[in-house]
Amino acid sequence: MKKYNLMVLAALLGSFSAMSQAETVIRFGVDPSFPPFESKTPEGNLVGFDIDLGNAICKQANAKCEWVETAYDSIIPALNAKKFDAVLSAMAITEKRKAQVNFSNVIYNIPSVLVAPKGSHLDATVESLKGKVIGVAQGTTQEAYAKGMWQGKGVQVVSYPNQDAVNQDLASGRIDATFTNAATAEIGFLKTKAGADFGFVGKTVLDPQYLGGGAAIALRKDDQAQLQVINTALAGIHASGVYQLLEKKYFTFDVFKNNKP
Repeated sequence: MKKYNLMVLAALLGSFSAMSQAETVIRFGVDPSFPPFESKTPEGNLVGFDIDLGNAICKQANAKCEWVETAYDSIIPALNAKKFDAVLSAMAITEKRKAQVNFSNVIYNIPSVLVAPKGSHLDATVESLKGKVIGVAQGTTQEAYAKGMWQGKGVQVVSYPNQDAVNQDLASGRIDATFTNAATAEIGFLKTKAGADFGFVGKTVLDPQYLGGGAAIALRKDDQAQLQVINTALAGIHASGVYQLLEKKYFTFDVFKNNKP
């Protein structure tokens, strides 16, 4: 009888252990249209700094990563609808977003910049952009900045579903410039064949009011446990040097500070 009870106990413990392991999953929401942070290969695989960072976080936390593709302009509502556990998609920390979600510790801080044809001499000011058409990606802090600072003051701001669509119209001459994340512009457009005749113009922009104080991972307000897991894992990959290795893989400058590219 005792032997039977021990066998039952062992089976139950094994079942609980399996259940615990099965539940150790972090589901990240991502919009794969922001290289070098996240994009897709021709084969459909997710790649980029955020993808590698998320996988490193999961490894550090002894968890399994799952990735859920979601349009950026609806990614916070999808998070709060529990379609995934966290947003890891180049999301800047802003006061408006802080009212909707909790943020992890900062994962990087990169300035925004205008991209236009080389020699255009534009700058990120109303005076310089009057009469121009500026493309931005929907739901981004760059869209909020452009609409708040330029729209209605002689500058036409056009929103697109994603940055890839903006870049296509910029390359074809339908818009005069795009206002976007500097690293995304450098890797995702300027280093491509389509971006060969374009470059950064004017000064880079760091504006906490519109552009936030760096990017972080967004989580639901009531998910304090997952927030602690992610922050602990982030500290671990910084301490081990894994973060620095990933940074060097994708960037030529320090993205953890306010350095300019």
